[in-house]
Amino acid sequence: MSKTISAAPKKRVRPGRLVLEIGMVLLSLLFLYPLILTVINSFKSFAEVMSDVIALPQSFTFENYTYVWKAVNYPRLFLNNTVITVIGLLGIVLFSSIAAYKLSRTNSRMSGVIYMLCIIPMLIPFQSIMLTVLQIAKTLNLSESTWGLGIQYWGFGAPLAIFIYHGFVKGIPREIDESATIDGASGFRLFFSVIFPLLKSVTTTIIIIDVMWIWNDFLLPLLMVNGSPATKTLTLAAYTFVGQYTSDWQYAMTAMVMAVLPSIVVFILLQKYIVRGVVAGAVKG
Repeated sequence: MSKTISAAPKKRVRPGRLVLEIGMVLLSLLFLYPLILTVINSFKSFAEVMSDVIALPQSFTFENYTYVWKAVNYPRLFLNNTVITVIGLLGIVLFSSIAAYKLSRTNSRMSGVIYMLCIIPMLIPFQSIMLTVLQIAKTLNLSESTWGLGIQYWGFGAPLAIFIYHGFVKGIPREIDESATIDGASGFRLFFSVIFPLLKSVTTTIIIIDVMWIWNDFLLPLLMVNGSPATKTLTLAAYTFVGQYTSDWQYAMTAMVMAVLPSIVVFILLQKYIVRGVVAGAVKG
């Protein structure tokens, strides 16, 4: 007896889903277009950039990259960016996590007031306070130094980090604290041995967000470390190729690609942790 094998029904594509996917692709291309244009023009000569900025280069050569590498002393500026980013991340993660934990575990009106004071700076535009910040940084000898710039990022990055940590910590049962206290852990030991390991996912999210921000920041380094070539950052190096009387756009775009490439690589490698951290924070908050 022959058996008839029925073909599996084809999965129908919903028109609404198809339109949504096409829209998302077009929106992604819209956001990626400036980056793609920058990469394309980094391989062109000055004449090609000025004649047609949208066209592909006649030949793909790395002469621009070789010139910029030597002209801006790329290894030195890469080290500056690394030092600033690492110092900024250490302070933001350490102080924000401790503050958020303490505030979330303290049930008092004063705790709520302090929490609001910590996150309100997120609503204040940096441009409105940058001159004041510059004067304070000069008074405290935090300007014209990479470590000083890294310390300044503690204050600017703490509000968002405290906000994210606070919502996450509220979802951690207090029984864990009580059990650890009974076992003899208290104070900083309780936090670093018990609580902080539970913040791994949200900490990774904060690190990735702040790496993208600190590494590619332009305005604060322009104010603080633009005076000495030894303390400049990679983004400031791209700015040096654009002047009042001459602009080497091919070198400026090449320097910009070389500046943002490390942070893009970090984001691509760790982007899955951003989704995990945001989802975990939303559920626990």
